[in-house]
Amino acid sequence: MFVAILHGEHAVVHGKVALAVCLNLRTYLRLRATTNGKVCINLPNIDTFLSWDLDEVKQLNPHPCGQSEELNCLDHEIVRRLRDFVGVVDGKLDTGNMAILAFLYIYISLFGSGELPSLTMSVWSELPTGAGLGSSAAYSVCLAAALLCACGAIPVPLKETDHTARWCQEDLELINSWAFKGEMIIHGNPSGVDNAVGTWGGMLRFVVGKIIPLSRVPLLRILLTNTKVPRSTKVLVARVKDKINKFPSIMIPVLDSVDGISCTCEKVLSEMTSEPITGEHYNILEELIDINQHHLNVMGVGHPTLDTLCRVTLTRGLHSKLTGAGGGGCGITLLRPETDSLVVQRTAQDLKDCGFDCWETSIGGPGVQQHSPVSIKQEVLDILNKY
Repeated sequence: MFVAILHGEHAVVHGKVALAVCLNLRTYLRLRATTNGKVCINLPNIDTFLSWDLDEVKQLNPHPCGQSEELNCLDHEIVRRLRDFVGVVDGKLDTGNMAILAFLYIYISLFGSGELPSLTMSVWSELPTGAGLGSSAAYSVCLAAALLCACGAIPVPLKETDHTARWCQEDLELINSWAFKGEMIIHGNPSGVDNAVGTWGGMLRFVVGKIIPLSRVPLLRILLTNTKVPRSTKVLVARVKDKINKFPSIMIPVLDSVDGISCTCEKVLSEMTSEPITGEHYNILEELIDINQHHLNVMGVGHPTLDTLCRVTLTRGLHSKLTGAGGGGCGITLLRPETDSLVVQRTAQDLKDCGFDCWETSIGGPGVQQHSPVSIKQEVLDILNKY
């Protein structure tokens, strides 16, 4: 359950509406009880494979008799001990260290007042990390759901005949709160949007710190493209702020327009769930994509590779925009229901020929789920069962 911003990038920083959507590309976690007296973590996507004796890990808990957990608040003594244990130098965290810290924090916090269980956790993701699509949040949500089930804080929702199952609203709120702690370990001061989308799925409306899940959204087919151009979100956010300060009479109306795009898109998507979907709905969605992409270029967060993405897809009659911080990174291309599969394949190949990675998927899919083995692709099962 990766995350993309449909509309509202950068404008959301300045109090405007953003729409965040769940991608139907997933992170899978397998938690297996063992009897070897160890806790093991396997993260093949980032080539990280570690194990510790339970006696080592027990020493990291400063509250062996239990602690009062405050929602959305970290225990900084546990964090300090874990950083020393993992070997964090000068506060610098690589991807592997961040993943390990998040796992150990949630594991120790949930099981710390009792006997730590011996277990092996393996995680596999369908998308690469660091693409700006909420990979850390997907990981944190999976961690929270699996470990909350393992310690008995929430029930296992999957029944014997189910292929997939979801938790009730109350359990999802608990999963989300622990996933947010994982995101705090990894990012320091996250917005909470990515873990909320990963938990509930579908689409969320985000404005001035308020996260509102939209009750019903249509499933939209897209191409997701990774230009593989690295970028710094912090630098790009600062660039937009500088432009606003330099040209307030020009840039503030641009932000207002992006806000209008988000609100108009939300209205159209709502209509698509309550009445027959027509070509006109897709016409409007395509126009909104084009207008927003132009606005993002005006803000200064475009990139030649993103221009190439828009140009290549438009030659096939398809409409694209960046998603996330911009400056490279990823973009999305809307696919109409009638778009021929051959057109999709050729477009994807055109983009790969440009040196990009490309996936056909959908947005508006479900959030965190428990899966039976029969519901998981064989190649994913083979990876998870390997460890």
